[in-house]
Amino acid sequence: MSWTTGKRIWIGGILLGVGLGGFLDGILLHQILQWHHMLSSVLPPTTMEAMQTNMLWDGLFHALVWAATLVGVLLVWSGARRAIALPSTGWVIGLMLMGWGLFNLMEGLINHHVLGIHHVRGWGPDPAWDFGFLLSGPLLIGAGWFLARAPDGRAEVRPARPRPQA
Repeated sequence: MSWTTGKRIWIGGILLGVGLGGFLDGILLHQILQWHHMLSSVLPPTTMEAMQTNMLWDGLFHALVWAATLVGVLLVWSGARRAIALPSTGWVIGLMLMGWGLFNLMEGLINHHVLGIHHVRGWGPDPAWDFGFLLSGPLLIGAGWFLARAPDGRAEVRPARPRPQA
């Protein structure tokens, strides 16, 4: 596997994790549990107008994580098509866990702690939930790093299937 191919799959796997982690956050915390919305600490959704604004920003957030997921899929697909040998499933899952952890770390730092535009649960700071979410980032990154590393420190690969002749 060339460096370019490996780099494509590496970045694609991370972006897949960022996108899927963002979808999990948005679908579970914003929509199903309704613990917060993108601007719920700045503009609590107590009126229909405030709720509509929060839903608009939730939608923009989902569009961004959708774009990250799409780019991730395209990079992994393109890297896999160029590969002489394909990365192991554990390696790709590890990359996605690292991306999910990166999402949680950055989203937790920026939105919960620095900007304070929303918090994990409720409309005001809740240190236990906010720090728990933040701590999940390095834990997911560590778990992903563990999975993504083979015993010799490189990605495990298996032979690619031969391409059918046209």
